[in-house]
Amino acid sequence: MTDLLASYRAAGPGHDEMLQSAGPTRAAWDQMAALAGLDSWDQLEERREDVVTLLEDHGVRYGADPDDVPWPLDPLPVIIDEEEWVDLEGRLRQRAELLDAIFTDLVTERRLLADGLLPPEIVLAHPGFVRAADGILIPGRHQLFLHAADIVRNADGAWLALSDRTQAPSGMGYVMEDRRVIAQVLAGLYRQARIRRIGPFFHAMREGLQDVAPAGSGDDPRVALLTPGPFSETAFDQGYLSTMLGFPLVEGEDLVVSDGRVWMRSLDELEPVDVIVRRVDAEYCDPLDLLGSSVLGVPGLVEAARTGAVTIVNPLGSGLMENPALLTYLPRLCRALRGEELQLGSAVTYWCGERSMCSHVIANLERLVISSTSPGSAPIHGWELSAHERADLAVRISQTPHQWVGQEPTEASTTPTVGDRRLDARSTVMRTFAVARHEGYQVMSGALARVTSSGGRTEALAQTPLGNAAKDVWILAAEPQAQLDPWPLDEAEPIVPRGRWANAISPGVAEDLFWFGRYTERTESTVRLIRATSDRWADYHLLPRSTGGRALEVLMSAVGEILGPGSLAELVLEEDRPGSVAYAVEHSTRAATAVRDQLSSDTWLALSSIERALNRERARQHRAPGEEIGLGRVLARSLEGLLALSGIGAESMVRDVGWWLMDVGRRVERAQHLVSTLTATVTQRRTAMVDAMILESVLIAHESVITFRRRSQTHARLDTFLELLLLDDANPRSLAYQLEEIRTDLGSIPATGARVNARDQLLTDLHALLTELDPAAVVVADAEGRRPRLLELLESLRWRLGELAVEIARVHFARPTPSPWADASGTWSNGGS
Repeated sequence: MTDLLASYRAAGPGHDEMLQSAGPTRAAWDQMAALAGLDSWDQLEERREDVVTLLEDHGVRYGADPDDVPWPLDPLPVIIDEEEWVDLEGRLRQRAELLDAIFTDLVTERRLLADGLLPPEIVLAHPGFVRAADGILIPGRHQLFLHAADIVRNADGAWLALSDRTQAPSGMGYVMEDRRVIAQVLAGLYRQARIRRIGPFFHAMREGLQDVAPAGSGDDPRVALLTPGPFSETAFDQGYLSTMLGFPLVEGEDLVVSDGRVWMRSLDELEPVDVIVRRVDAEYCDPLDLLGSSVLGVPGLVEAARTGAVTIVNPLGSGLMENPALLTYLPRLCRALRGEELQLGSAVTYWCGERSMCSHVIANLERLVISSTSPGSAPIHGWELSAHERADLAVRISQTPHQWVGQEPTEASTTPTVGDRRLDARSTVMRTFAVARHEGYQVMSGALARVTSSGGRTEALAQTPLGNAAKDVWILAAEPQAQLDPWPLDEAEPIVPRGRWANAISPGVAEDLFWFGRYTERTESTVRLIRATSDRWADYHLLPRSTGGRALEVLMSAVGEILGPGSLAELVLEEDRPGSVAYAVEHSTRAATAVRDQLSSDTWLALSSIERALNRERARQHRAPGEEIGLGRVLARSLEGLLALSGIGAESMVRDVGWWLMDVGRRVERAQHLVSTLTATVTQRRTAMVDAMILESVLIAHESVITFRRRSQTHARLDTFLELLLLDDANPRSLAYQLEEIRTDLGSIPATGARVNARDQLLTDLHALLTELDPAAVVVADAEGRRPRLLELLESLRWRLGELAVEIARVHFARPTPSPWADASGTWSNGGS
């Protein structure tokens, strides 16, 4: 045993995953520490830092907002030996089969209610029972396509289930990401240890989705993953799952029901959808037949499912199986439906809808965990309540007893977790996953483990995928594993569907990619402008009357005009300041998060490197407030990340509709920034030396200074400068080059008819302005030093570029207009507008 493991102590007399009951470490843990080279705290701290860095590089968060909680992952996995897992796997398979049988009966014959085996209130009065979807069946043997269970090991070492997840189970993407990160951090151990792979589960899921497609879908059914949107708290999980399966991520507004079936809106036509994997709760899926105020669903979806035109998994109404009151009756239902005992028991549960159980719960509130049967309700620990609070709770339970359950508290097993220079024993919950296949349910050979915070309870972990820390779960195998998992050390690349479906993207995705291109280019343009100005500031801010000082004054004025007010440091670091580098980075990350399934995984590596550079500079500025110096390093590091993003876009993305729109966004932004910079810097004549310094800074900011110096070896000429930046179609930074690329990109994007006329006319007008431009003529200044013809030209270009961006949005990103309807209850809705 290493000194590191020898220092660990279990939290109590209950089961511990590392220590045997007699005290010594289980052999698998000793082997893990030796192979991983974990002999000291310094080594373990290094592994923990590696985990944090990798998660940042992969863009992993709980929530989609950049300010949301980073995904917490402990470097030490949970280790389970194969013999024990095989037994648990069988129990999980039986539980999934049982819940499937119960759900199938409840949406068809309801023999369980008729025979008195299950009280009707548990079913018909539960919010998860969707009357509008009653009787809708999906093809195949199983109605419950996915099943997840939150399980723990009790004090005796026996497994039991705290809850079941059947509505829209989350966490599968996090499982793969956890495995990916820990496999890199403990690379030597991962390669040498015999660990079951989790990739086969996702292959099985993909095949299973094809199997449940409606009749007539052909050999290549179209599958889409329905998401609440990029601001869902599990947006990463949804996007990552979509990437692994190779199915598009869609929002409700991306789908439409027409001619009796479901279609996905693409840029120029509708694409059929055969199977929907929903991550939207059932009641929000159809504002016509369900919740009228929902803006997350698709009007008419329920009817399309009823006619068999589309398969929805998990089925609408499957959330019923999450009712904790069902746990009370599972043993009886297992005997009735399967003729056998329930192998994976549940936490002891008393349903208050039964009088004797209700009396027991009220009499023992001080020692039970009390939960509402309604989804999303946090558990109440009776022992934490005052006598007055318990009395109030007893009254609430008595008023609606069928809506409450009491559960015996569970002392879950503990697992070593990296704490503050020590290993802490933390209670652990594992979320397991099973997917339906022809022959039964296939259980994932791994799980999403979560540990409590110090003193925390496991019941709370069953309500959310986020605990104090997540853990990878390693199932040790007796024999070497066949390399069936194609993604053990790297993220899965999308499995690209065949045919036109592969290139179909919705207007929403198209707009997000367009803005991702705009914001990344805006970030780069801002960095380059501030860097060029910062260099002048460092040299001349103490010499305001010098030639350099006057040039600096012009550049600072231009920065304020283009980016907005603020010091250079504020325009780099402040996230809430529009025009700043940090603001543009945050919005780039938001846009990327919304289209994670469309981007290379390396995108997050580049974005995280920029965010780290900004965070380091913020810390430095905090230590030395008010200093304007030192921006060179953060700007250089940011530019490195931005150049990496450009390289990823140029070399790692397929040229399809999404890429063309992203590139259009970059080109429009670059063109607008160039015109704004020229307007702010060269429309007024100054002394020759001041003008020369301004021209040099602008050329540096637009990556053209070396070419200009080769062409103007004697002195800086404004007409030559304008020719290079406006007219030279061989210069990738020039306006002419941007317009030609925009024309080429737009010509590749599906769009026909009169709706593109205004867009194309604006492009033609922009080209005409450049064709007619005489640089020598427009640089002539009037008596007051103004260059009116140049200013007029730049203003005309600026207006047309702005209108072009508007027309591109109008043509390609049109969204359906919400219209009022009456939902199933007869309530009129305005469609969320």
